[in-house]
Amino acid sequence: MLKRVFMILLIIPALLLACSPQEAPQEVVQINLPMGYIPDPQYAPFYVAVERGYFAEEGIELTFDYSFETDGMALVGANKRPFAIVSGDQVILARAQDLPVVYVLEWFQRFPIAVVSKSNAGITSPQELVGRAVGLPGFFGASYVGYLGLLAAVGLPPEDVDASDIGFTQIESLLTDKVEAVVVYANNEPVQLVGMGEEVNIIYVADYIDMVANGIITNETVLQENPELVESFVRATLRGLTDTLADPEAAFEISKAYVEGLDDSRKPVLQASLSMWQTDNLGMTTAASWQQTQDVLLGAGQLDAPVTNLEAAFTNEFVQKVRDDLGK
Repeated sequence: MLKRVFMILLIIPALLLACSPQEAPQEVVQINLPMGYIPDPQYAPFYVAVERGYFAEEGIELTFDYSFETDGMALVGANKRPFAIVSGDQVILARAQDLPVVYVLEWFQRFPIAVVSKSNAGITSPQELVGRAVGLPGFFGASYVGYLGLLAAVGLPPEDVDASDIGFTQIESLLTDKVEAVVVYANNEPVQLVGMGEEVNIIYVADYIDMVANGIITNETVLQENPELVESFVRATLRGLTDTLADPEAAFEISKAYVEGLDDSRKPVLQASLSMWQTDNLGMTTAASWQQTQDVLLGAGQLDAPVTNLEAAFTNEFVQKVRDDLGK
């Protein structure tokens, strides 16, 4: 009798479990994210979000594609990738060519381009670039647009500066006096130069003009057909960014698993990046910064005419929803 009762007690929970509605396992979405640069501690927010399971919680398995920014733009524009890291100026240029890309999260709140020179050159303001030899990595991309924005902000015609294409040799070109100043990423080359013991002057583009820097793009098809995926991606990214700002030391340690050979000599790169991300409105973008970015592109002749419906190039919808959910 006891044995019979015991068997019944074993069977009842099994029957109840069988009759209970079961949650379908969440489908994992595999996303390969074009980053626009080599593995680097500046990508710490994404490394943190992966390592701490924030993307996994959203049903996303994220891997990184360190290809050129233009490659990421083309892939997202063709709906072959759902997301990429791209600067705002490139979004405007893409939409002028009818690529249906949309910017959904502003990561860098300060445009990360700067002009750096040796301190003994005495170049402390944009106006002091007149007649000086300035090296650029090329007459394209965010570096060039940032440089043009800086000149436009102070009313300086580009022809007043002796600019040349030096490729990605900014440090060598400056140290050997091939040029008097170089256009760089503010969280990269200046950090390296200071680490070498070089005294430098830095002119930050963001101190003179507010343009749209690096952020997350998607495309109109993903927005229409899978807005939940966009929200999930934005949520995981913002959580990683928040954690990195709160504890950059921990974020740097996590980055070592993603950046081969990363040691503490590169820690200043992350430190220099923090102030470019920090804001009371993480992830949000503004219409005014988009208008200023477009004006720079028009003035530089990179854009033939204003983009139709510039407001369609960006949205704060998903960032705002996530911030509301997280109580930010």
